[in-house]
Amino acid sequence: MKVLIINGSPRKNGNTSIAVEELVKTFTAEGVETEVCQTGTRDIRGCIACNRCAELGRCVFDDMVNEAAEKLREADGLIIASPVYYASANGTLISLLDRLFYSAPFDMTMKVGAAVTVARRGGCSSTFDELNKYLSISGMAIATSSYWNSVHGREQGEAAYDAEGLYTMRELARNMTFLMRSIALGREQYGLPLREEKPYTHFIRDDLKK
Repeated sequence: MKVLIINGSPRKNGNTSIAVEELVKTFTAEGVETEVCQTGTRDIRGCIACNRCAELGRCVFDDMVNEAAEKLREADGLIIASPVYYASANGTLISLLDRLFYSAPFDMTMKVGAAVTVARRGGCSSTFDELNKYLSISGMAIATSSYWNSVHGREQGEAAYDAEGLYTMRELARNMTFLMRSIALGREQYGLPLREEKPYTHFIRDDLKK
């Protein structure tokens, strides 16, 4: 089992890293391999809607997005961790996720995903919801904990004192491990869920266009 963890914080040793380290420590104890990718200081531009990824099988901008896609292809699970900026995720992280989830050429169905948010005080719930949308639109199984996956701290290192937040990280890692193993067993016996051809509907009717 392997989990890819994307840390969207620009602070390598900040409070988001404390949450991530708690996850890594628990996964290691459970016998799960982890790889952490730090994105916060990387130069990652947003999607330009060129749709070249449909032809190339990768994003036209050959940067960390394509690197992350290959790592995710091989992983059983994905955790997206972000500090909270204005009740939203880090902007660089959002640019990466927009392009990653749109351009990745492989099926993510039943890979296990989770979102983790870190804030001084507020905005964790809205950011948590924002990040979960990337997982749910891709048919991933979302792992849960005993609370929303958030850790609190303002100054660097303060997250280490959020006992409940770190407990939530440990519970998340254990639950995610169980879910990944259960899905692996289910895939062996039953395969993946049946996929129908998806109909695409729109709010603008073609017969009304002039």
